[in-house]
Parts: sequence; C-alpha cells; structure tokens
Amino acid sequence: MEQRHQEDLQLLQKLRPMDDDFMRCLFKDNIPLAEFVLRIITDKPDLTITGCETQKDMKRLAGARSVCLDAYGTDSAGKRYDLEIQRQEKGADPHRARYHASVLDIENLHSGQEFKELPDTYIIFIIEKDFYGKGEPVYPIERINLATGKPFEDGEHILYVNGEYRGESDLGRLMHDFRCTKADDMNFELLADRTRYLKENPKGVSEMCRIMEDMRNESLKEGIEEGRKEGRKEGRKEGRKEGRKEGRKEGRKEGRKEGIKEGMKEAALRMLVTGKYALEEIANISGLSLEEVSQLKAGRNA
Repeated sequence: MEQRHQEDLQLLQKLRPMDDDFMRCLFKDNIPLAEFVLRIITDKPDLTITGCETQKDMKRLAGARSVCLDAYGTDSAGKRYDLEIQRQEKGADPHRARYHASVLDIENLHSGQEFKELPDTYIIFIIEKDFYGKGEPVYPIERINLATGKPFEDGEHILYVNGEYRGESDLGRLMHDFRCTKADDMNFELLADRTRYLKENPKGVSEMCRIMEDMRNESLKEGIEEGRKEGRKEGRKEGRKEGRKEGRKEGRKEGRKEGIKEGMKEAALRMLVTGKYALEEIANISGLSLEEVSQLKAGRNA
C-alpha cells in the first residue's frame, strides 16, 4: 500500500494540465479558472461562465455510445462549452467532434421545445500537437452554405487548439503553461495557484491521490467483471469436461485468474486506443507492469 502511494506521488509530480485527468482536477469546482481559460481560447474577454462540471456524463439514446466530457461549462447567455484534452491526434478525429456536438444537442433540447431554442455549442479540442500542421494557434471549424458562401448559422462551433503554439499572445503563454509540470514555471497565476495546491498542499495532494486510487479501482472493477464472465464460461466448459462440481470449481478458479488478467489488459488497451494516457499512467491505473503495457502497445502497432 505504501509503495503504491509513493508511486502515485511520483506520478502526480509529472502530471501537467495537458494530461486530461489532471486538467479535470484543475477545473473541478473552479469556475474562475474555467472562465479564464475559455476567455483566452474563444477570444471573448467579457465571457462569463455560470457553471462548470468535470467528467460530465451525458444522457444518450438507448444503444448509443456514451460520452464523458472532460470539462463542461455554461455561460451567462446559455451557450454550452465542452473542453477536451487530446494528447494524440487520433483522439481528435473530426467525427468525434461531430459526435460530441450531437450529444450536447440531445442534452440541451427537451420535450416540447422548439429547435430554434437549441443553445450555441462550442466543442473545444486542445491537442498536444498541431493537428492541421499550419502553425495557427486555433483552427475554428464552422459550417457554411456552399452555394452562397455564407455561414450556415446553426450555432455549432468547433475549435481545434494547437498545443504546440508558442506565440507571444495569451494563448501562446497558456499553451506553454499547459505543458508545465511545475507551478513556478507557469505564466498565469490562476493556473499556477491551482497546480500548486494539487501538487504541494497536503489537502490537494490527498485529493489527487484519492482520485488516482478511484481511477485504479474502477479499472480493476472492470477487469474483475470481465474475469468473472470468463471464469463462469471456462468453469462451465471445464465442469462438463471433467465432471460436475470439482471441475466447475477448478475451472472457475483458473478462469477468474486468467479473466482478471485479461480484463486488466482490456482496460489498458482501451486507454491506449484513446491516446490520452502516458504509458506510466496506464500501468498505474490498470495494475499491469510498464513492460506489459509497452508490449501491448507494440502489439497494436505491429
């Protein structure tokens, strides 16, 4: 237990705002910071945020894929903002931005409302690399009427933020801060103060360690559930083959063990697919060794 706690403390010191799990903690119950960051990204210095949630689970249609938003905010005009961290380009596929926009629409139009009552939405992907490779700080995506050349004006706005941008503007300075592991290296005090709290203040450190433990337990829970399913399947198979009670008992035992391991691997693979986690984070959360995670990644790339 103590060893795992020390590993969490070491991992915590390496986290940056560009790591989505840490970013969620930065924005949790912190409207002023969310407002500050969104003002810079949207270039709206008078933007007023009235609410901000992290890890927002959006309701969905039966059978549809669910979405958990990194940070979800509402401004004084009722416009909605979805702020996402994407460390790898594959996590920022344009179809993903389209899907996020669609679930925000479903979330914000209720029975009996007119379609024109849909609020404007902003899907914002902060990507570690320059997604479009043109050196621009922000790439605004808007629908246009191809026949007239005029904006479609449906209220949907998508912004791809270049995490590599280092211009002299506030956005360039903000992207610098998003890659810092130390508060003292940051430009903006609001972001530095929150980072310092989570990494240096005993209460903040305790909060971060608890969140990291929750993430690890959730991954383990998923792995155990997969293990139980596999265990029951293998138990029944072995029970029929070797005969009744003893066979089922042994089959379940081995199946659970192998199934839990497979579940841990499945959890790690899901995190690899998102492209949002460092290998050390995946190892820490899934319970696999760093070598096993590296092997999984190599297998995917083969």
